[in-house]
Amino acid sequence: MKKILIIGAGLSTTYLIDYLLENADQYDWRITVGDISEDMARKKVNGHPRGKAKIFDINDDLESWRSIANADVVISMLPANMHHLVAEKCIDLRKPMLTASYATEQIKSLDEKARQADIPIMMELGLDPGIDHMSAMNVIHHIKERGGKLTSFYSFTGGLVAPEYDNNPWNYKFTWNPRNVVLAGSGVSTFIHNGQYKYIPYHRLFDRVLSRKILQLGDFEVYANRDSLKYREIYGLKDIASMYRGTIRRPGFSKAWNALVRLGCTEDDYTLENSENMTYRDFINAYLMYDPDMPVEIKLQQYCHNSSDPIVFEKLKWLGIFDRRKIGLKNATPAQILQKILEEKWKMDPDDKDMILMQHEFKYVLNEEDKMLVSAMAVIGIDQEKTAMAITVGLPLAITTKLLLTEKINHKGVILPIHKDIYEPVLDELKTYGITFEEKEYMLG
Repeated sequence: MKKILIIGAGLSTTYLIDYLLENADQYDWRITVGDISEDMARKKVNGHPRGKAKIFDINDDLESWRSIANADVVISMLPANMHHLVAEKCIDLRKPMLTASYATEQIKSLDEKARQADIPIMMELGLDPGIDHMSAMNVIHHIKERGGKLTSFYSFTGGLVAPEYDNNPWNYKFTWNPRNVVLAGSGVSTFIHNGQYKYIPYHRLFDRVLSRKILQLGDFEVYANRDSLKYREIYGLKDIASMYRGTIRRPGFSKAWNALVRLGCTEDDYTLENSENMTYRDFINAYLMYDPDMPVEIKLQQYCHNSSDPIVFEKLKWLGIFDRRKIGLKNATPAQILQKILEEKWKMDPDDKDMILMQHEFKYVLNEEDKMLVSAMAVIGIDQEKTAMAITVGLPLAITTKLLLTEKINHKGVILPIHKDIYEPVLDELKTYGITFEEKEYMLG
């Protein structure tokens, strides 16, 4: 019997845990779900005879060592900044670890130790990062095998509300961590276009969007992710002339969001005095010129030119930012106040379903002909627990765990899913769950 320890029982674990429990009899697995909240872990196990729930605290050294030592494989679903704590214990105890999160520099520094321990630390096995790597490498390898030379790779992903539940002016609802949405794009976005390095500072990021039609789902816009350049090395495309990764939203989102960025509402490095007694109207007015005889609405339109657009202004007004309701958050940052406003308005309704979109665009030269291949995927959630996000994060991670336990893959060190023996079987099984990419090829010129 193989013992699987899953650390963390948050939103993204539902499909992961269900998949492993459903396959536990066939493969003779025992699954333990550990979480700081035993009730949450117990809920995810749901009384399954092959499952067990327990309290798990990675900072409790003795108990966490015991739990990891008793497992054959460990899946970490903790917050990203805690994965290295799990990885270090897994290396010391020679236990393979898998997670959906990014391979940070701190994790990458453990590569040699993991090799010496003869175990894999398998990272980026979720959606983005995860399915994006697998689906991209699948196409890249096929193009290269045919003798093609890649000249451009653009890739976009977005978590949105499904079209039939898209019923607010922003065409957006929170389908994932609200804080990550509020802080998205901060810093400088970098990419390369026709051999020229491009840099977009945060205060201009939402001015520079791409327009796309995706599948049969209509029009979308894309803003640049923070660092597209690192993917050249990951995908073996170090000489590619164009590389861009971005986030998908519905048209008009970025123009309205940009008004909030320009105003300063997404800043998170200082707190506002007496924030608990401020109203939302006070919050907005705090960033505008002092003129007691001029309405906040007019001052905002004069200060942020985007907000003078009637469509943008209606989006902002709909959020309730001009309301005289108290904020009620003590020592809050602007980003925390904005998050509170948005959580009230962008909350998913009980019957809503989310949607994941992903699109890759490859340009390449084959037999002296310029070609383009577009590969796109859409996944609609089932309900509020089995969301599209939970499905696309949890399933590839669960399938990779099965491949590891059944000795179908055998890697050591810090590993990403860019190898054929990982991505081909994962993508094949994802198809059986309706997670498929539609590909179309075009001649250019």
